[in-house]
Amino acid sequence: MPLTLTPLPGIPLIAPGDDLVQIIQESLPRLGLSLQEGDILVLAQKIVSKAQGRLVDLTTVETSQEALRLADQIDKDPRILELVLRESKEVLRTRPGTIIVEHRLGFVCANAGIDHSNVAGDAAGGEEWVLLLPEDPDAAACAIRQGLEAASGVRLGVMIIDSHGRAWRQGTVGVAIGLSGLPGLADLRGQADLFGYRLRITQVGVADELAAAASLVMGQAAEGTPAVHVRGFPYPLREGSLRELLRPKDQDLFR
Repeated sequence: MPLTLTPLPGIPLIAPGDDLVQIIQESLPRLGLSLQEGDILVLAQKIVSKAQGRLVDLTTVETSQEALRLADQIDKDPRILELVLRESKEVLRTRPGTIIVEHRLGFVCANAGIDHSNVAGDAAGGEEWVLLLPEDPDAAACAIRQGLEAASGVRLGVMIIDSHGRAWRQGTVGVAIGLSGLPGLADLRGQADLFGYRLRITQVGVADELAAAASLVMGQAAEGTPAVHVRGFPYPLREGSLRELLRPKDQDLFR
């Protein structure tokens, strides 16, 4: 079966408390689609965060001395830095305009994933509002999957993605930050290649590969397509989690 990725049309601007399961179900018939065994839904983290009410009004944020100190060093809004510190386990790198942290969820990213873009708020222009990552993306993916499976009667996968930079290459790519019902890694160790050589170390980050493909379909700015239907994923579905994709600190050569 070929791998097909189809953006779901008509997804509205999401507000706190919105039912993403219902919104996805209502979008599928517009494409003439019904969910089948093995389908996957890929969701941008923004719509999950907004549905969870993870919006923060910067005018309400009280800054700590550490946030003020960092603001002087790297020329960033101390209120955003305060939120970054609250969402992080550790600050790893700083430079003017940039802060790299280990997020409380375990991955390394810039600004703890806190975003200004496409965040509508009550303040003029929305400039005083930011959006935090979902509280528990794996749990959010699981809840959405369970709702869709209950409605469709078929086994599905659900993944939540975000855009991350990389230490060794330019540009951001889509990566998985939460998943349910599909693998994070595919372990190919022991399988033979074309010439009979047995692979010894190969593990493929299949969730991140799919996240990058879905990110291409979603776009990064004003496209308004935060949900993608996937059919033909070339790996068996199974229970999975973000933990599979997190490199242990003692194997991380960039720290």
